[in-house]
Amino acid sequence: MTMRRRGILALVCSGLAACLSPALAGEAMPFSAAAFEAAQKSGKPILIEVSAPWCPICKTQKPILARLATEPRFKELQIFDIDFDSQKDLLRRFNARMQSTLIAYKGETETGRSVGETQPEWIEGLLEKTL
Repeated sequence: MTMRRRGILALVCSGLAACLSPALAGEAMPFSAAAFEAAQKSGKPILIEVSAPWCPICKTQKPILARLATEPRFKELQIFDIDFDSQKDLLRRFNARMQSTLIAYKGETETGRSVGETQPEWIEGLLEKTL
């Protein structure tokens, strides 16, 4: 019985470690003011992704962003996800009025934004502005 408990404890601990560790470059992570400011100060390419789980356009954007994020040129890209339904204070901060809004930054400078875009080449063009 103790071996089983240890196994369960190991699974729980590894799950917690995965939840608490920062996202790798190119992987979307929930917005954190501290992480966003650190990425800005370091001059990293940043994408703010305003999405909602019910949004069909957001569901189309996510795999496009995931594919682009695997490309070597976007290896430093930090993607921060803002939930349209529950983070209204952040919507005001970034002047985002709709879900499916993508906001690109190069360090502390906003370099572009799009709303409702699902064309892979246009999304790629927006990401290129972060480099």
